[in-house]
Amino acid sequence: MELLKTVEVESGTNVNAAVIWLHGLGSNGHDFERIIPQLKLPGEKSARFILPHAPSIPITINGGMVMPAWFDILKHGERHIDAGQLLSSAAAIHKLIDREIDRGIASEQIILVGFSQGGAVCLQAGLTYDKPLAGILGLSTFFPSAEAITPHPSNGSLPIQIFHGTLDTMLPEWMAENTVKYLKKLGYHPHYKTYPMSHSVCPEEIEDISQWLQDRLL
Repeated sequence: MELLKTVEVESGTNVNAAVIWLHGLGSNGHDFERIIPQLKLPGEKSARFILPHAPSIPITINGGMVMPAWFDILKHGERHIDAGQLLSSAAAIHKLIDREIDRGIASEQIILVGFSQGGAVCLQAGLTYDKPLAGILGLSTFFPSAEAITPHPSNGSLPIQIFHGTLDTMLPEWMAENTVKYLKKLGYHPHYKTYPMSHSVCPEEIEDISQWLQDRLL
């Protein structure tokens, strides 16, 4: 499997951590690049941000239109996706994690962040990775593989934060609530916070993302 093409941004000079941040449907790795400076990470918390580009595939729910996506969505709902493509995307993220470890970053200093579809992939990839990670941050996301996933013991107590918009009509809040419920059923202790926003990111959330990353990174 070839490595995904990525955008890379280092937040400081003494990088000792990595944040792999996945975009949502129809976007690309540049989507969250502009947010990195807004995080205002202190120098001692310098991280390499890796923002991969999803491959372009036909999306059934959009009339077969070809666009960047981590997996096909067959119809509205939590489970109506191409599960094989989700697993393939998760495997591709495992490869990016492996590369960061090869570059000298400890697995315990690697965080997965994902928006919408990207968050679904982060949950699958992070919970099944065979070395301990620093955490998963899900932004306006859902958990389509919740009933099929077998978490790896190395990440059995992984810190997980879910942020969601109460005005989200694309992925309604009940999907986020279900994500939290499924994670608890798997033995995790996810934290959950909402914002009065749609399927997007707001300034208050960006501040909370920054604080959550700082709390996870040594």
